[in-house]
Amino acid sequence: MKPDIHPKNFETVITCSTCGTAWPTRSTRQNLRVDICSNCHPFYTGEQRIVDTAGQVDRFMRRLQTSQSQQAEAARRREEKNKPMPKKPSLLQEIYGEETE
Repeated sequence: MKPDIHPKNFETVITCSTCGTAWPTRSTRQNLRVDICSNCHPFYTGEQRIVDTAGQVDRFMRRLQTSQSQQAEAARRREEKNKPMPKKPSLLQEIYGEETE
């Protein structure tokens, strides 16, 4: 092997910033931090938990609520438009009244 062409290798610790789990390893960088690890990630733990990154879930929920309210309003207007009109009495009935036999 040629000398001085390989990066330096350090004994380092990877730390999860969510759950605080730390495990030793070797790396070219020192003191690595990860946002989420296999100990706390919902896919590995089987929990139904939403991992919110920078408010994306809140934004999605607001858009979903707005969309649902717009759909409900459109359905209400459609129902109101398609509601049958009340029957008008015929002109003959207005003039002569109801015929009773």
